Amino acid sequence: MHMLVSRIALSLLGLAMFSVAQAATVTGQITSSLILTSSCQVNGAGGSSGLNFGALNFGTTDSLFTQATAQVLGGGGGALSILCSSGTSPVVKVRAGANDGESAGGTRALADGSGNFVPYDLYTDSGHSQLLAIDDVINLATSTGVAQTVNIYGKALGKAGLPAGTYTDTVAVELTF
Repeated sequence: MHMLVSRIALSLLGLAMFSVAQAATVTGQITSSLILTSSCQVNGAGGSSGLNFGALNFGTTDSLFTQATAQVLGGGGGALSILCSSGTSPVVKVRAGANDGESAGGTRALADGSGNFVPYDLYTDSGHSQLLAIDDVINLATSTGVAQTVNIYGKALGKAGLPAGTYTDTVAVELTF
């Protein structure tokens, strides 16, 4: 019996050695990649067209007003916010409006759709001394990946004979980065 146990043990040892001899290790690697393109968000939203750069709401006043002022506000009631990829140099270009030149007293005009216009202008300061003309640009600091505030203000001027109604304009804006 001792011989049988020895043969079994020897067979198992040989089988174990054969199994160890059959094991091999292969090494390699996984290549990972990610391509990031420069991008920007306007008021928290991304995209390449149709972005909402905010609203300039002069509020409600009577038709005999002399002047009304407002600030362009983005989403959430704050100033226009631009967030771009770190290292980019964002430039905001304020283009033409739908009614530019339609009313003396301002570069731009709000229209009621019935041929009546309220002149207004855009400015980069709350004191309304730095005019933002059609196609003027606002150069922002090189982005660090933190949102930058862009202040744009408006001043509308009243004039005689304006009928009551809702007056609107749409101004095109471009962001280059």
